[in-house]
Amino acid sequence: MTSGPADSALIDWSQIDHVLLDMDGTVLDLAFDNHFWLTLLPQRFAERRQLAYDEAWAALSSEFQATQGTLDWYCLDYWSRFTGLDIAAMKIELQHRIAVLPGSEDFLTAVRTSGRPLWLVTNAHPGSWRVKLERTGIGRHFDRVISSHDFGMPKEDPRFWPALRAQHPFDPTRALFADDSLSVLKTAKAHGIREVVAIRHPDSTAAPRVIDGFTAVDRLPQLLPI
Repeated sequence: MTSGPADSALIDWSQIDHVLLDMDGTVLDLAFDNHFWLTLLPQRFAERRQLAYDEAWAALSSEFQATQGTLDWYCLDYWSRFTGLDIAAMKIELQHRIAVLPGSEDFLTAVRTSGRPLWLVTNAHPGSWRVKLERTGIGRHFDRVISSHDFGMPKEDPRFWPALRAQHPFDPTRALFADDSLSVLKTAKAHGIREVVAIRHPDSTAAPRVIDGFTAVDRLPQLLPI
């Protein structure tokens, strides 16, 4: 199911007890991460290794492809070892570019006002999500912040959701989960989460995507009113 931007009746909130949200590209603007990984990191890696930019990008993109869908893809320690750069320090250096997607805080406030538990469930490494929550202040909205690094597997892994529920119990048949990653959404849907919502416009500097197979919105406020 997909939806138009004016559609305001996507979710039957009477059937939802828990709200689980991804961070990057769902609550926060993915423009930060895209700039970091696709522009700044290749530049610094080229300088570090004294490579031409094209050579540096070829080496990085090859490793990106090799690690995609694994926890290493999201691990700042892994990329620090691979590049010889202090990735966590670079994130702090660039933190002025971290931004909340328009309307996200309105949605977070509405969920909290409704009394429903609100959890942040992210693949981000602690060295990343802590900087982002401190910079934006959005951490105050969440009852729990859960990183896949605590479980040793990313959200794409089918084992993640049973592991999450074992440590943080909730009823998936009465939960909503929103994310911008289609592979993550597929796994969440297969686990039986009632409402699985795709974010079409995770990066404010890029065009919205066309998404089929999921309830889809440009931004979280389109799921209102609760």
